[in-house]
Amino acid sequence: MVDLVTRFGLSGESSRLVKSLRLLMVLIFMSTRRRCREVVLQILYEDDLNPERNLKNSDQFLESRLKGNRPLVEFAYGLLRGVRQHRRDIDKLLTEKATNWSLRRMTAIDRNVLRLASFEILFGGTPGRVAINEAVELAKRFGDRQSGPFVNGVLDRLLHDEQPAAGLNTAHSAQVAGDTSSESNVSQSV
Repeated sequence: MVDLVTRFGLSGESSRLVKSLRLLMVLIFMSTRRRCREVVLQILYEDDLNPERNLKNSDQFLESRLKGNRPLVEFAYGLLRGVRQHRRDIDKLLTEKATNWSLRRMTAIDRNVLRLASFEILFGGTPGRVAINEAVELAKRFGDRQSGPFVNGVLDRLLHDEQPAAGLNTAHSAQVAGDTSSESNVSQSV
């Protein structure tokens, strides 16, 4: 699409149309990533409240909610596996960053939104501001009135305190289906 303007000599209205389509595709791509995060949050919530359940059910849930879209399913699985794998480390960090709050005292939604975003910041390769913005939106949608500001405050503290260390934890980011590289590739190729 990027080359349509130059390749076909589009100008004026046609050029604006191509630019609008580019923006629309970026927005659609980002909203589908948000949908992945919503589905992963629901599974993490269920993991938290019912740790003894059959994990095969969560796989089926994820596949059905994302309608079998392979790139989205792989991205969501990367997030889910990553949070599960690093949960102990993430919980330790969240306990340190959430001043005067224990994980048990937090609502299950807030706790799992924080886990998901912390994983993306520390291990997933997602830019910190993007992860925080997505987490705040999830908290607003699924949490209570105070969830958005609470999640924003904890993650902002995590981002500022752990940012230099996060750059060292890139081994897992390749397994998360290239969150940032995919987003930038879409925006460049659209």
